[in-house]
Amino acid sequence: MIRFLLLAFCFSPLWANDATADSGTPELVKYRLESWKAKHIHDTAKADQLADILKKLGCEVQKNAHNGHVDIKYRCPQWRQLTLEKPEEAVRWEKWLKQNLFETQRMPKGGG
Repeated sequence: MIRFLLLAFCFSPLWANDATADSGTPELVKYRLESWKAKHIHDTAKADQLADILKKLGCEVQKNAHNGHVDIKYRCPQWRQLTLEKPEEAVRWEKWLKQNLFETQRMPKGGG
């Protein structure tokens, strides 16, 4: 799942807060995570990918490797947003964010 998300980040214009879609109505996924959360990951490559995604989402990220695993600690106390071209992309991102303990809101662009 993380590998898919990293590829999606590399090949789509998700990072511009005001990106517009070529077709259809773009959707916004707003997110925040006020308190620090942590993941305990044994695969260094997966830990690096997760840290990279979280940083690209604008999160504060702390990474600490020790005893054969990596602890990724992260938070995003201010509301941020992704602009996505397709509703199914918005659903996928919202699900990923919730799985990683973010508070989310999803709406059509211009809808609030």
